[in-house]
Amino acid sequence: MEQRHLGRTGLRVTRLGLGTLTWARDTDEQEAADQLKVFWEAGGSLVDTADIYADGGAEYLLGRLTEELVSREDLVIATKAGSVLEADRRVDGSRRHLLAALDASLERLGTDYVDLWQLHAFDPQTPLEETLQALDLAVTSGRARYVGLTNFSGWQLAKAGTWQLAAPGVRTRLASTQMEYSLLQRGIEREVLPAALDLGIGLLPSSPLGRGVLTGKYRHGTPADSRGASEHLAAFVAPYLDETASRVVEAVTTAADGLAVTPLQVALSWVRDRPGVTAPILGARTAQQLRAALSVETLSLPDEIRRALDDVSAPVHHYPDHDWSTL
Repeated sequence: MEQRHLGRTGLRVTRLGLGTLTWARDTDEQEAADQLKVFWEAGGSLVDTADIYADGGAEYLLGRLTEELVSREDLVIATKAGSVLEADRRVDGSRRHLLAALDASLERLGTDYVDLWQLHAFDPQTPLEETLQALDLAVTSGRARYVGLTNFSGWQLAKAGTWQLAAPGVRTRLASTQMEYSLLQRGIEREVLPAALDLGIGLLPSSPLGRGVLTGKYRHGTPADSRGASEHLAAFVAPYLDETASRVVEAVTTAADGLAVTPLQVALSWVRDRPGVTAPILGARTAQQLRAALSVETLSLPDEIRRALDDVSAPVHHYPDHDWSTL
């Protein structure tokens, strides 16, 4: 599998990553093992998890599999900290919480370090410089090799990235930002992606298949074995089952028919090759689905099809994104 540098760093990762959101909850150990084996045998290296996935169960399961199935050295392990499952608080960016969470992640993963440690969300109650100092301490202590962010807005990413660059050699450059990005969700193109490109921060798109909707499986209803029918994930899929999304899905399906490939391959190829993208994170339900997604490695969309998909999915942005004199 082709590799790309993660942002403006020396870290190279495969241009498709494996997500573990459902591991140890909807995905059992045997299925997770099958997915990891398929991914590794295809040449994949980047595996993304988080300390809150299955209340730590996903990390624990990944740690077991790196002991028994795939060598730790063959993987680029990325995890996250900062989200908390408390009734009155959803984010904790304090230095105390983050460093304790990192130590707990390392214990569950059974490793001395993670390759990429990410802040899961912006905490408006904690000074940003305190939150970012936790990233610096993680790197200088050897517990993390690189650091990044997830779910930061454009101004938050720009502020954090600029702060880290203001003291070269003292603060750690941000390597990545992980954000939802697909033909059904292009909101990051307004401010997040331009900031990332300017600061040399690599983009790791989550939900690159529009939460599964871009595969076309929901065109004629909700399959009983799909995430849309899942007790945990039905509400996650529902926002992309509207008329606007349907038009995009039909365009993807038409393109797939013309190329003699699948809608999944078309949608994933589109996002993988967008400017600034390093590696979409794949959240497959089964090893068979993962294998189908990995087959996109050999596909590049013709320019005319890419432009057509750009047009049909284009988000509507006005002031201040467009010249005010044209509005």
